[in-house]
Amino acid sequence: MMIELFLAGALLLSPPQTPAPAVSQVPVQLEDVVVSGRSLDGLIRDFVGEVAEPNRNRGLARWNDRICVGVANLEGEIAQYLSDRISTVATDLGLSTGDPGCTPNLLVIATADAGDLARKLTEERRRAFRMGGAGMDRGGAALRDFVETDRPVRWWQMAIPVDAETGDIAVRIPGRCTGDCIDASDQAPQIYVHSASRLTTQIVDNLTRAIIIVDVDQVSGVSALQLADYIAMVSLAQIDPNADTSSYASILNVFDAPEISDSLTDWDRAYLDGLYSAERNHQGERADTNEIAGSIRRSHERLREEGEAEEPAPEQ
Repeated sequence: MMIELFLAGALLLSPPQTPAPAVSQVPVQLEDVVVSGRSLDGLIRDFVGEVAEPNRNRGLARWNDRICVGVANLEGEIAQYLSDRISTVATDLGLSTGDPGCTPNLLVIATADAGDLARKLTEERRRAFRMGGAGMDRGGAALRDFVETDRPVRWWQMAIPVDAETGDIAVRIPGRCTGDCIDASDQAPQIYVHSASRLTTQIVDNLTRAIIIVDVDQVSGVSALQLADYIAMVSLAQIDPNADTSSYASILNVFDAPEISDSLTDWDRAYLDGLYSAERNHQGERADTNEIAGSIRRSHERLREEGEAEEPAPEQ
């Protein structure tokens, strides 16, 4: 029933010759002194460039206000823990969370056959994954990757471009009429731009739905906290499932190296905090990325002031 509510809700969306010195394999921590010798700003930009995956021709999206976490196919205690932990991370970012019994817009489904479940869901309720509106999803190739690539956790998100000032949807949703509509709510949106500029925009992208499929056999080697924080990271931000984060101390490495961290690292927390603190009012993907990177840097500085920044990785 929870899965059906979620899917139904989605349809109602409004090299040198001499030997090179050995390179340290220790993931860099979020600190000003790093083993690679690169600047922190450079590392942050590289990290953002590696992990961030906005929808095609769109800026990075984030949840705007409220999330409701649902967990299906898990026993009560662990399901409640996952829901509570993801909600706590969201609350720390300034989001509100739904009351018990709310209709989920962030749904975690556990299964013994993630590939089969992903295939069935996308075949039977395809419009819940590909609504067809410009900038609302990552496209057909990414959806095939979601279905066909075997991973411990796989995720799919929907986003909508909106007017940052009014919250109105800034893209026509397929199925709505564009001519003489009987119901005015079915008409294509009209956005009134108050600050037109080649450098800035008032149209931003908000996440509206996320579905996360967990393969229970493949996540048995991590703790409930590690799993919950991994899910929080990939559901609260648009993360590239094919990103190589092995050079960074991140929860995104948990299935390859569970010993890296017991929970979200400073890299992860600064990334999420930076994403949710950024203005997101710059035109162009590069400007948008630079704005997020600058916001992450400021988040890191706050972490340091609070005495929470991790120690630099030891040299080898």
